[in-house]
Amino acid sequence: MKQKITAILIGSLLLSLGVNGFLVPYHLLDGGVIGLGLIIHYFYGWPTGLSIIILSLPLYVLAWFFERRYFYYSLHGLIMSSFCIDLFSFINGRIHLGILPSTVVGGLLVGIGIGLMLRYETSTGGTDLLAQLLTKFTTINIGIIIFLIDGLVITSGIEVVGLEKFFYSFVTILCVGLMTTVTVTGREETH
Repeated sequence: MKQKITAILIGSLLLSLGVNGFLVPYHLLDGGVIGLGLIIHYFYGWPTGLSIIILSLPLYVLAWFFERRYFYYSLHGLIMSSFCIDLFSFINGRIHLGILPSTVVGGLLVGIGIGLMLRYETSTGGTDLLAQLLTKFTTINIGIIIFLIDGLVITSGIEVVGLEKFFYSFVTILCVGLMTTVTVTGREETH
């Protein structure tokens, strides 16, 4: 239990740093519910973390019926990561890298944060929770499922961020998917 709490805390902090420090300053997108939360943030100015919680509610209903363990474990990850994203939003604009390095670093931090939580059977909720549920019915690696969902989300955000930022966001989700896969696979091999 102590390891799971540590994974949630560290994962949430890494995720928050990646989103606020590297993605938001350039209006880049991540995939999944985080990406949808960013689209709402860019378009309406709503807090990203709060948007993530609201958008995750239907997926939590699914988890309640199909895998209550994921519901309970992921609920903590959702609340902590969303809280950290909104709490550390002041980081926006304080780290000065170009758009390409920010794309890569932001994606790596988000991927490590998500992967760390998934490694201990918790998540940020949202489509990570959906991917956890889908892995119960398929042999596809969870990082690949997340990558496919992420591609759909950033494609839906083209109108909000534009074509150039869409391509940078695609690099972000590649980095997120890679780091999530590497982090989760490392845990699977130890069991």
